[in-house]
Amino acid sequence: MLLTTLLAEHPEAVADIARQTPVWVWGLLAGLVALGLSATRRRTLHLGRLVLMPLVMGGLALWGVQSAFGTTARLPELLALWAACYAALLMVGLRLAPPIGARYDALTRSFELPGSWVPLALILAVFLMKYGMGVQLAMAPTLARDAGFAFTVTALYGLLSGLFAARTLRVLRLARRTPTLAAAA
Repeated sequence: MLLTTLLAEHPEAVADIARQTPVWVWGLLAGLVALGLSATRRRTLHLGRLVLMPLVMGGLALWGVQSAFGTTARLPELLALWAACYAALLMVGLRLAPPIGARYDALTRSFELPGSWVPLALILAVFLMKYGMGVQLAMAPTLARDAGFAFTVTALYGLLSGLFAARTLRVLRLARRTPTLAAAA
């Protein structure tokens, strides 16, 4: 029985699922929500922190693929699919302009970014997907061997990871456009 069907027919099952979830998962969710909420207001990020978000979320997505399908013979194919979906979205990021109002400060190597709800939405999408797949596979472990399920989940993980990376690439392009002090002098 699919998780969505279970919850549609028995919404009270949410409480049972939540009770069986390890406490550390709720701590991870709280940290990710705090991180996403921090992106809703104008902020300044150093280069390292800007790059950290897509790395962490890409790692979470890859962990999702490996933990769900690592014991299947399809793992190499799935990782290739993840990489292809990731790269496709990354290419989109190369074509899009930086966010309106974003600026790069070459002296501090930091980026001033406008607030956006998109990072929070993407964070929650990756987390909920990983959580939902974990619950689903705990209820029906044989789904890990279902090719359609595995390829769909992996493609979604790759696309979400690619969206994070594409958004970061859009901002990083500001650094290439900003003249350094030596060039300006």
